[in-house]
Amino acid sequence: MRTPVAYLAERLGELPQASALEQYQAWWQTIGSALSETVDRAGTPWLRQHDRFGNRVDELLLPAGYTALVQEGYKHGVIWRVIEHSDWATSFALGYITSYYDPGVYCPHTVSLSTAVPLQKYGTPALRERYLSPMLRRDGTAWQGATWMTEIGGGSDLGANVHTRAVPNGESYRLTGEKYFCSNLNAELAVVAARPEGAPAGVRGLALFLVPRVRPDGSLNYFIRRVKDKIGTRAVITGEVELRESIGYLLGSAEVGIYLILEVLNISRVANSVGSVALLQRAIDEARAFAQQRVAFGKPLAEQPLMRAQFERWERTLRVAFALAWETMRLLSEVWAQTPPYSARYHLFRLLTHLAKYWTAEQAVQATKWCMEVHGGAGVLAEYGIERLLREAMVLPIWEGGSHRQMLDALEVIQRRNAHLLLLEHLQPFAEPAAIQAWRERIDAYLQQPLEVQEADLESLIPPLAEWVGTVLQAAYQ
Repeated sequence: MRTPVAYLAERLGELPQASALEQYQAWWQTIGSALSETVDRAGTPWLRQHDRFGNRVDELLLPAGYTALVQEGYKHGVIWRVIEHSDWATSFALGYITSYYDPGVYCPHTVSLSTAVPLQKYGTPALRERYLSPMLRRDGTAWQGATWMTEIGGGSDLGANVHTRAVPNGESYRLTGEKYFCSNLNAELAVVAARPEGAPAGVRGLALFLVPRVRPDGSLNYFIRRVKDKIGTRAVITGEVELRESIGYLLGSAEVGIYLILEVLNISRVANSVGSVALLQRAIDEARAFAQQRVAFGKPLAEQPLMRAQFERWERTLRVAFALAWETMRLLSEVWAQTPPYSARYHLFRLLTHLAKYWTAEQAVQATKWCMEVHGGAGVLAEYGIERLLREAMVLPIWEGGSHRQMLDALEVIQRRNAHLLLLEHLQPFAEPAAIQAWRERIDAYLQQPLEVQEADLESLIPPLAEWVGTVLQAAYQ
């Protein structure tokens, strides 16, 4: 099968850090894939809440090899390349390789990056020295991060559902509340959404806090209620957390906290897009490897007209998805250091992020489903690992804001920031003028409808817009 590095080179040309990417890919081929299979078959990790003397320890009992599996990406630079060199492209290329072999592993890497970046941007020098430096280790002991926003009421409407309170206490805060969907439970740090005492209701009253795993005296700073059993992504540990006057450090200004929270989410959404494309490629590659060997009605499946047409269609979809995701990454690398109020370029990035996160995730799910169908009965058997691709894909349209949320947020940035005009201008070097004019007229007409009609009819606008944008952008990635 073709490799993820080979596909990156096919789309991007010369890779500046090609040697590092090849080394990381070789590790996955020789060591990582076997560890990944072990972790997936082991299932949900156990939580040991107390030691034998009755002391609360909240220890996660991990499968053999789990730490090595996750730490390898930190060694190669999924975090330190961004923080030390602003090299987002190599970081996301490493993520692409990871997701090709195990999208679940890329989740810890992603939320760690989404912790390190706001800590670098908004943390005090003392916080950066104490907590960021350990995240940049390259010896297999790197600290991990996590991003905990969601509470029991749900994650999309943060303004209504975040009830965690933050009370000032000298140079820090004390946070009390419950987080319901906490990925990367074994992280040493988390960035957490909470409402400072006296802050207004709604999203405008939220702020972003850095919460360490342990207090300065070594005691637990928060408590794990339980570990969740999920359909897939077993390489990321998810559960529920209780904050009980937990020490937290305010990042940035509380007055613009919601924007910092969205910065965190948007980094993860770009990573979600890159991971979705990598999994899409894996599904195509697995299907082709099988179809070239499986003979039915006298010839290989890959040579039969309908199957050949399907492969051609999925290859076109892969090119579109790659262009959409990588252009979003490229814009992130331009605007990530901006702080509120943001430039027009940042709002262009926001729109592309929502389009890419929505469309690539949906395609990954459909591609892995199709890959199972190509394999027939073998596709649903756990012993062959093909069904796992679909299990891994199912979280991608949900994580960091579901597909409906991405469509609504795309509409919001169009309505409030005219981001579609920025997008159409951005596409001028690659698109036919007539096509740009047609989309301008189509969106303008759409915006003339009542707001309720606009929202109800979003599926007639966002999916075709996302696909068209990716199709146009292919010209930049040949």
